[in-house]
Amino acid sequence: MPALYVIGRILFAALFLASGINKFLDLQTAAQAVSTHFAVPAQLTDYTSQVEAFTGMPIAQVIVIFGGVIEIVGALAIATNLGARVFAVLLALLLAVTICYFNDFWNAAANERAASLFEALQNLSLIGALLMIAGRPRELIAQQPPLSYTDI
Repeated sequence: MPALYVIGRILFAALFLASGINKFLDLQTAAQAVSTHFAVPAQLTDYTSQVEAFTGMPIAQVIVIFGGVIEIVGALAIATNLGARVFAVLLALLLAVTICYFNDFWNAAANERAASLFEALQNLSLIGALLMIAGRPRELIAQQPPLSYTDI
């Protein structure tokens, strides 16, 4: 069973690794998608303008880079089981935000509603899997008693 868990973890992480890498390979398109779906609240415009001035990039591009880094590092953490629970929670939060801003099925036209709802449900099932990873208890390493001279 542990072998299946390791294989499943690696295969599951491949989705987030590919998604994160794809964000960096086509940064402009991803930033354009973010800017069309996400509007900065008026209360945060001062903060976002400072971030834009500091980075020299539009806030949509900063959001894409942040999301891509979370996806890549999170995928590696889940695949190697090093910090997997923390990054599973971060990835679940990222997917929850994605559902809210990118899967607007409740306002979609009738011909797009089913596809958007299906994509939201896929992301929701990924959140469920991430929460299962986050909720998995730590595995205790079996301690072997030290060998004595009589055991040889």
